[in-house]
Amino acid sequence: MILCCGEALIDMLPRDTTLGEKGFAPYAGGAIFNTAIALGRLGIPTAFFTGIADDMMGEILLATLKASNVDYSPCAITQRPSTIAFVKLVNGQATYAFYDEGTAGRMITEADLPTLGDDCEALHFGAISLIPSPCGETYEALLDREAARRVISLDPNIRPGFIKDKPAHMARIRRMAAKSDIVKFSDEDLDWFGLEGDHDALAAHWLAHGAKLVVITKGAEGASGYTRDRKVTVPSERVAVVDTVGAGDTFDAGVLASLKRDNLLTKEQVASLGEQAVRNALTLGAKAAAVTVSRAGANPPWAHEIGL
Repeated sequence: MILCCGEALIDMLPRDTTLGEKGFAPYAGGAIFNTAIALGRLGIPTAFFTGIADDMMGEILLATLKASNVDYSPCAITQRPSTIAFVKLVNGQATYAFYDEGTAGRMITEADLPTLGDDCEALHFGAISLIPSPCGETYEALLDREAARRVISLDPNIRPGFIKDKPAHMARIRRMAAKSDIVKFSDEDLDWFGLEGDHDALAAHWLAHGAKLVVITKGAEGASGYTRDRKVTVPSERVAVVDTVGAGDTFDAGVLASLKRDNLLTKEQVASLGEQAVRNALTLGAKAAAVTVSRAGANPPWAHEIGL
């Protein structure tokens, strides 16, 4: 089982009502939530951990997880409100009004951390859930607790607009990356760290920092995976892009799903991946992400849609 640990929120997307008025419709979202949904749809035993509100919006999140075969029993269900993001579209570009103070997801503490059984092979972390307190500290504590015996996957998924203290957040990502087996960056993520060098040099930096597999995604230019002794590059799949919401989250799911399907989801196996295993992981990530970008919103593919 893979446990995805991070934000779940409600995106309020602009819609025209039947009366011709402007309105908003609620959709389940959040980067780590999207990865959990994608893994569940790919047929991988998946669970999800965050704080979820015992309210109408929380019910939407739980129903969406259940529909994609994701186990939400590790979640901390609380009386706090849901995190909500109102989306405004201007010429196709999205801006957000984000409501997260005192929410169920933000306020989780170490007391809410789940007890994990031997069936949990890997944990996946990342995105904006690592920024605020106390949830950022809580997820880092969970990673620290489990890193010695389970595969750790990290996607920093940097969102500069949400980061008020760049040095503190950078320090957290570095601490977590040092204990992670798999670290995935977009090319924009790498730019945020301000390190010098091309992608090969930057991958070498993060491998030396502790990662066993570093993945760099480059949008339409494909993705590269690096281990200590090899580099593997795969092209992106050519599709008509509707939007890129959830593309990176789905890619993460494809990588983890491939490793699980190939029986490689142990710390020892990830530390010694061969070329074909890396290629398989990147290829499934690219294939799954291509479906997501070909349709509106974060709507990852089911296994049968990509021939699994």
